[in-house]
Amino acid sequence: MSPRSRPPLKSIPATHQPQDATQPVDAAAVGEPTDAARQGVVTSCRPDPRRGDGRYPIAWLHIVAPRGATPTATSRCACGRDRSAVGRARVLALITDHTAHRDLCPLRTPQEGRAAA
Repeated sequence: MSPRSRPPLKSIPATHQPQDATQPVDAAAVGEPTDAARQGVVTSCRPDPRRGDGRYPIAWLHIVAPRGATPTATSRCACGRDRSAVGRARVLALITDHTAHRDLCPLRTPQEGRAAA
């Protein structure tokens, strides 16, 4: 019995270079529009009409109150305040606290102006 020879693991490189197939020059592709986008579209670069007015959200109040289930609420602020409540009475208290935080938040009211006044 002679030992089996293993098949080569790498392919043998081709000795000739493949050539590209010739393409018809004047034949239109199937379904290609004849005059589409040949004339171009006149465009003008205008500024973005949806420019912001300088306002951005700082505090978020998220309330979930499905019918027949326990309501929950989350109050988050960009200043680092993050509170949550479960139950009707606590959610109502969190809503009041979130409203009061709007006047006390250091991001909405700069503190250096208060000391000077």
